[in-house]
Amino acid sequence: MPHKIVFFHPDLGIGGAERLVIDAAVGLQNRGHKVIIFTSHCDPTHCFDEARDGTLDVRVRGNSLIPPSLLGRFSILCAILRQLHLILHITLLTSELVALKPKYYIIDQLSAGIPLLRLLSPSPRVLFYCHFPDLLLVQNRKNPLKKLYRLPFDWLESWTTGCADTIVVNSKFTASVFAKVFPALRDRRPGVVYPCVDVSSAKDVKANDEPPLWKGTKILLSINRFERKKDVALAVRTYAALSATERKATRLVVAGGYDPRNAENASYHSSLCALADELELKHSTVKNVVSGLGIPNDIEVLFLLSVPNSIKEALLRSARLLVYTPRNEHFGIVPLEAMLAGTPVLAANEGGPTETVVDGQTGWLRDVGKTEEWSEVMRKVLMADETTLREMGEKGRKRVVESFSKENMAKVLEEKLEAMDEGARPSIGGAAFLFPIAAGIILSMILWWWLSR
Repeated sequence: MPHKIVFFHPDLGIGGAERLVIDAAVGLQNRGHKVIIFTSHCDPTHCFDEARDGTLDVRVRGNSLIPPSLLGRFSILCAILRQLHLILHITLLTSELVALKPKYYIIDQLSAGIPLLRLLSPSPRVLFYCHFPDLLLVQNRKNPLKKLYRLPFDWLESWTTGCADTIVVNSKFTASVFAKVFPALRDRRPGVVYPCVDVSSAKDVKANDEPPLWKGTKILLSINRFERKKDVALAVRTYAALSATERKATRLVVAGGYDPRNAENASYHSSLCALADELELKHSTVKNVVSGLGIPNDIEVLFLLSVPNSIKEALLRSARLLVYTPRNEHFGIVPLEAMLAGTPVLAANEGGPTETVVDGQTGWLRDVGKTEEWSEVMRKVLMADETTLREMGEKGRKRVVESFSKENMAKVLEEKLEAMDEGARPSIGGAAFLFPIAAGIILSMILWWWLSR
């Protein structure tokens, strides 16, 4: 039976979380449901095609009062306030949400608004998709002030996550982490809904009728956001460990999400360039493949900023190997995209990739602390014949089509939504009054932390 389903996502840019939301929304829409996405930000020049070409009904609300950060700080506070502003805008100020009469809400990435949403719009059931607990994504926890500053946010995340009717995560690995970091939710066992890729337009593995992007050059590819936690530097160091002879007629292409509003994106890109200089690798940075196609043949590392889907697919089909560097990645959508394109994957032997990449069949899983093992895989791929790579690529494509299609994901998600109708709802009544108290504590902690700097 078709239902009206409303998604809430903080910033509908370009990234794994955003790709999942888009795929889930399109998948449910293809199954006959009416889908609307509310978000605090969606830049038409920096989002996935489906969010701007009319495929999905995307509505930007609550983007007028609170900036994404304050002086480059307090991003989590601003994200929470922006989400609350969005909910208040479409419930109290305009009644837009009431007019839609949704059956279900799907909230991902940020759980803070769940209690408020349930108070103002109590009838629809709420599913929270936990990509990974935010409290584990925060860096510099060793700083006592930072740790104390984060305490109210960590408590708020645990409480508000527990207010959802159903909690799902993106992998078995994330489910195991969830159980450890949220002891107060030990009675809640999240289900697993794997992210997906669109297999409907998959081409034959390494089709011979498609010319290479750089003729006569073997491509090693890294695709990730320009963030330190993604450890793209590992790909650069691994590539540099090859001899000059082995690197001849090869190129490491580092492509990924780059948001000019994000200070970390800019600083990490700069540090990667500095690393390439230190390792004596000749490098260049371009903002599109058209510019990149004209770079000199002796450029060893090409940094490509924010590529659209069509170019990313062309890169994946042209590459001999995807070098996927994040450690303890909670899932990782790019390895699926690579395998669908027939490209073997080299990834960490921990986290989500262990559930997608089959070592020795669709790629390799290696210890991130042993650069020489990663270099050895690169060396093996560069020396391998086309038949061997094609056979491995075919195994990868088959695995993705059978286990990680958009249709499979939408079907499982639909089942999780409809199952909520039968269960009792977690109570928020007794704890609802804590919400303004928590907000006051958070603001006080921020002021204290700022004055203590």
